Amino acid sequence: MRILCCVKRVAAPGAKINVTADGLAVDASQLGFATSPHEECGVEEAVQLVERHGGEVTVLTLGPPESAEQLRYAASVGAHRGVLAATDGSAWDPQRTAAALTEAIRGLEAREGPFDLLIFGNESADSGGFQVGVRVAYALGRPIVNGIKGIEVDAEADGGVVRARREIDGGFEVYELPMPAAVGVKEGINLPRYPTMRGRLASKKLEIAELGAHAEPGGQSLVRLRRPQETVTETEILGRGPEAAAAVVDVLEELGVL
Repeated sequence: MRILCCVKRVAAPGAKINVTADGLAVDASQLGFATSPHEECGVEEAVQLVERHGGEVTVLTLGPPESAEQLRYAASVGAHRGVLAATDGSAWDPQRTAAALTEAIRGLEAREGPFDLLIFGNESADSGGFQVGVRVAYALGRPIVNGIKGIEVDAEADGGVVRARREIDGGFEVYELPMPAAVGVKEGINLPRYPTMRGRLASKKLEIAELGAHAEPGGQSLVRLRRPQETVTETEILGRGPEAAAAVVDVLEELGVL
């Protein structure tokens, strides 16, 4: 089974994001970076599927040369190959990103044959556009379902079938997709493993195939980035010891508890 998983380099979750003075880019000077969480789960799901059914996991990313770090991390947890569609590091709109990924996947498949399954994150942790996976699948003529929290592969069915489970209010839906297919997975579909020391050492030897990323800008353009206003929580000390009792009673009365 041949699986391709697309990942994105994003600011590490929980990091404080600063914007450049012109408001047109993120100030990355003090930032750490990681794989977008949904896509980290996508890599884990791809590795688990190959462990059960055999095959190979290829991880593809579009971004600056530094994105090779995310490919090596994927290799440290079980991915077999890494492909970098290199850019100059500027932010790309979803249409342009999808077009470049589509071109890269077509090139890989023309040389090596089709992938049975494409795995995307439901959305990226930074822009959250929910578009790239759907656009790529449509351009390649493959069925796709987003919001997936469970995947099963029936390789013995005619041509192969992917059963994808999506949670809904009060239950879940199950979709059967003929392979080759694509899915967009959500964080929580699995618990990504930690890389072992052996995996980290092996990932340093990973030969990353580098492709040129070529695509025209889409219909969306960046106007300005703006940090949301920070909320500050203040703590008021009502008193210490027995003398605070009266103040506590006053607060409880204001809250309607008494």
